[in-house]
Amino acid sequence: MGHHHAEKRLGAEDLKGLYQNIDRRNFLNKTAMGMGAVALQQLIAPLSTVGATMEDRIMSALPTIAPKAKRVVFLFMAGGPSQFETFDYKPKLRDLFGSELPDSIRKGQRLTGMSANQSSLPVVPSFYDFKQHGKSGTWVSELLPYTAQVVDELCLIRSMYTEQINHDPAITFFQTGHQLPGRPSIGSWLSYGLGSENKNLPAFIVLISKNASKDQPLYARLWGNGFLPSEHQGVQFRSGKDPVLFLKDPEGYDGADRKEMLGYLQQLNEVQNEAWSDPEVNARISQYEMAYRMQTSVPEVMDTSDESNEVFELYGPDSRENGSYAANCILARKLLEKDVRFVQLYHQGWDNHGSLPQGIRHQCSQIDQPTAALITDLKRRGMLEDTLVVWGGEFGRTVYSQGKLTRDGYGRDHHPKCFSMWMAGAGVKAGYSHGMTDDFSYNIVKDPVHVHDFQATMLHLMGIDHEQLVYKFQGRRFRLTDVHGNVIKSILS
Repeated sequence: MGHHHAEKRLGAEDLKGLYQNIDRRNFLNKTAMGMGAVALQQLIAPLSTVGATMEDRIMSALPTIAPKAKRVVFLFMAGGPSQFETFDYKPKLRDLFGSELPDSIRKGQRLTGMSANQSSLPVVPSFYDFKQHGKSGTWVSELLPYTAQVVDELCLIRSMYTEQINHDPAITFFQTGHQLPGRPSIGSWLSYGLGSENKNLPAFIVLISKNASKDQPLYARLWGNGFLPSEHQGVQFRSGKDPVLFLKDPEGYDGADRKEMLGYLQQLNEVQNEAWSDPEVNARISQYEMAYRMQTSVPEVMDTSDESNEVFELYGPDSRENGSYAANCILARKLLEKDVRFVQLYHQGWDNHGSLPQGIRHQCSQIDQPTAALITDLKRRGMLEDTLVVWGGEFGRTVYSQGKLTRDGYGRDHHPKCFSMWMAGAGVKAGYSHGMTDDFSYNIVKDPVHVHDFQATMLHLMGIDHEQLVYKFQGRRFRLTDVHGNVIKSILS
């Protein structure tokens, strides 16, 4: 008899006594918010999305800026590329090889623990040649010959700076706006503020070069959602047979009843949502649904077999090696074509404390041709005009050598006070150089750009006022730029 109960759909009412404790504070809070919501409903435009939260509706009513960019690809060079060997030409240093860094230049600035105990800080110039390229006449190192060919597409910023002098806090600061872990990353903020234009792929996707030197670790929290709903976290796509972990069905399972199973799971989640009113439940429902759709969409987008030989030749010899930086650049273009909102490529190996000449030559050889190819490819497909391309790392390098100094064996320590990055594409001036450093590339002498300024400008180009993109958490309203940041208007086209 016990096996023949009538089938019943479980409802929130069944769990009410267990889950809900409606005390006076709870009642007033919920009804007050309810009445406020009714009034607010008349003031803001309704979202087309069924079941949109009040936070969503408020966000949709925010004043917007006409967006120049629909999507972003951020080429993050983890470890801190040296500006001396890439974009910040300092010819006067050739005559100062081995001389002591003047106190008037250092100005008592903090050093890392790796060079603070050095008896001297000997100046070391770049021994690589620089030449002017393009109509803009921009100086570019001989280590970046392909980038030099597209320099008229770049908006070069030579005056970046940060307060963070060590890798983990510096990378965390660049990605999340704060040096301590726990805040949402840039891509998560964009996903939260703008949503997705492709319902079959995440709005925020991360690719990591497998052919890069793993000198500094990368943590998943760098593309995490922090306190934002979990559907906004970045999803790492890997090379190999399982691009997204746990996406494929188990061995021996044909998936015939997967949709039915997900339907029942959604019912349980809806019960949980009615009982607890926890927005994270809805986030999990959307993630399950996304994972189901990704079983079809991911294999398609990860397959580059239909790319022409000309494309592989454009991106260079490593482009046929799955997971390489070059191959990831091709994947990034494909994801952008699918209207993925934010694609981030991480390429490690730039932490050149010793043997810098050999190390940076190797690094540049890996990223130079594919990076230039990505810009060329986007432009010829008509996508560069509404895609923002960003290149750079978490800080720069010192003018003085760390450790023993020889012409072929020098290294450079971390330097947060000035470094070089570039943007290209939607909304930024092409063939333009912004900012200037002193003769030692140790201090900024013109147009400083803080990391928060850079973040504010990225959001601006995506049509977001960085002061308006906020999320309330633990009683405080947070934003990517914290309480700082100014849009760099002089670089805007």
